[in-house]
Amino acid sequence: MKTVLVVDDSSLMRRLIKNIVTKHGYNVIGEAVNGKIGVEKYKELKPDVVTLDLVMDEMNGIDALKLIIKENPDANVIMVSSMGQDVIVRDAIVSGAKNFLLKPFDENQVMDAFNKL
Repeated sequence: MKTVLVVDDSSLMRRLIKNIVTKHGYNVIGEAVNGKIGVEKYKELKPDVVTLDLVMDEMNGIDALKLIIKENPDANVIMVSSMGQDVIVRDAIVSGAKNFLLKPFDENQVMDAFNKL
């Protein structure tokens, strides 16, 4: 079973992602409310997939992404954001994200992003 770390400052968004991926056979082994805690949990838990919100307090998603990729260049990170401007998406992909989910999303969009990994 593939393991997942969900990093988002919204408990509602964490719960939504957790419910979707769990329904499809993934095991959510950790959650974090900001990028700093997300990076720490990534190092500790070594999940197969990370969903990473872009805008968070303490450390934003792009900075956390760069640290995760530095730890493991092959990390499977899906960025999640309500901001889908081309420059933001490009920055996330260039920084190492494997995919980008635009909020609001539905179950099919989440699973498409996971299945492309």
